[in-house]
Amino acid sequence: MNTTLGKRISDLRHKKELKQDELAEMLNVSPQAVSKWENDQTCPDISLLPLLAKILGVSVDELLLGESTEVPVVKIVPENERKDIKDMLLRIVITSSDGDKVRVNLPLGIIEIAIESGFNMTQISGNDSLKNIDLNRIMDMVKQGTIGNILDIESSDGDQIQIFVE
Repeated sequence: MNTTLGKRISDLRHKKELKQDELAEMLNVSPQAVSKWENDQTCPDISLLPLLAKILGVSVDELLLGESTEVPVVKIVPENERKDIKDMLLRIVITSSDGDKVRVNLPLGIIEIAIESGFNMTQISGNDSLKNIDLNRIMDMVKQGTIGNILDIESSDGDQIQIFVE
């Protein structure tokens, strides 16, 4: 279910433990303006969006769309904080030079089964751009605690491929 802009502003403000009047002061608007935004009676002025997003700790896209568009940073998660592999996703985003966009979200549990069965990335994704991606290497990295953007390629013909684990 999509949330409204007002609900997102309210939720993010609460996460930052800010009161409406505190947020209003930071933005140089009235507390009533913030209240109207959060009740979906009005929307913030477009010129306020970058500062509002910064204060709330999100990108403007995330504020407006309700979803993060940023690629996660690569990090190694300590062993005691790692998720079970079955609860993790391998996300693949392919943007072709002619504007086509393919998104593949695969549970890592399925990839583990596919590796055991002898599948390769091309068979799983159906995209030849990924034929040289080594699933075994990716799974080894994940088992060592690697999460985030693990591959970012731009081919000579302009195709872009991003692979990340979350």
